[in-house]
Amino acid sequence: MKCVIAGGNVKVLGRAVHSLSRIGDELYLEPTENGLSLRAVNSSRSAFASFLFAPLFFQLYEPGSAGPDTELFRCKVHMKSFLGVFRSLPTLEKSVGKCLILLKPRASRLVLQLHCKYGVTKTHNLAFQECERLQAVFDTQRCASRLCAPARVLAEAVVHFPPTLAEVTLGTGPGGKISLRNYVEDEAEPSKTMVTELWLAEDEFQSVAVASGSHITFCLREFRGLLSFAEASNLPLTIHFDEPGRPVVFTLDDTVLEVHLVLATLSDLKSNSQSPSTNGVSHLPVPSDDFADDLESYMAAMETSEGGSGGPPSPTLPLCTPRPAESDPEEEEEEEEGAVPGTPPHKKFRSLFFGSVMTPGRPGPATTQEVLAEDSDGEC
Repeated sequence: MKCVIAGGNVKVLGRAVHSLSRIGDELYLEPTENGLSLRAVNSSRSAFASFLFAPLFFQLYEPGSAGPDTELFRCKVHMKSFLGVFRSLPTLEKSVGKCLILLKPRASRLVLQLHCKYGVTKTHNLAFQECERLQAVFDTQRCASRLCAPARVLAEAVVHFPPTLAEVTLGTGPGGKISLRNYVEDEAEPSKTMVTELWLAEDEFQSVAVASGSHITFCLREFRGLLSFAEASNLPLTIHFDEPGRPVVFTLDDTVLEVHLVLATLSDLKSNSQSPSTNGVSHLPVPSDDFADDLESYMAAMETSEGGSGGPPSPTLPLCTPRPAESDPEEEEEEEEGAVPGTPPHKKFRSLFFGSVMTPGRPGPATTQEVLAEDSDGEC
């Protein structure tokens, strides 16, 4: 793969990398005929982000060659290594004229060259690992609610929340108003909890089509990262969501760029008692868990082995229902202290369902096997 990015698009790529760095510790690069895809997933499998840059985004784009029974080479690199190349966004805008990205599978190196002013060339040779495809399967057309607003409006709204806030609740009110409120545990004492709530009028949005009384709670950290990119790029942000417990999908669309951010949402007891909607890639029953959601039935992050490309598979494995475990409160506190920063709080969000799917182009029948199905509050 070889691509050249010129002018202000270098800074756009840098902003995308900064946004993805809030999601995971590894960056997945996949050159396709439709453009270069950059993806990331967090450690708890509750957040997935994808940036697809169309060929028109580049001055030169060569995805590489693939045989009739093989796919284009894809890899993953450490996020910190890739982010270090685009660490200073003001410097990219002032001194970098173009950026060359060259993938060398035989040398096991990903080469990034920054061509700066006065003939200075900075070359970064990054080690990578060959990987399989990372893809989230979702259908925004089946979401019951949809909001579209300028990124500036949402950015000015979330700035009122402290940086340490983990979760925010988005809900609907009378007269088409939309509210943003910091999430408060039910067992928290009201007298010791500060509540911040903002109401946005319907005319603040470009389009509003929401179900009456709907609300969702999601992590704010990853959302802030996408907002920063959308506001700098002056792109409207669209929010697709359903009932609590089902993933929320944030999208950005442009002629040369397509962005998706999928976040798990906190489920409530009322939604669990109701029958699940038809949104998703498979129709599976909801596990009888107080904090369970339908994330597995709506999204599947899958790893596709090398071979001919086929249509997106639908996972058919049964969900793993956590067994109730009797644990010591002291042990639970120790586990919470050792949690990875930036991941959803313990026992609130369930992990994404990960599977490995054989490609139809390879010999033998296509099979699906479970490789990662982590639950925060139990074992399968």
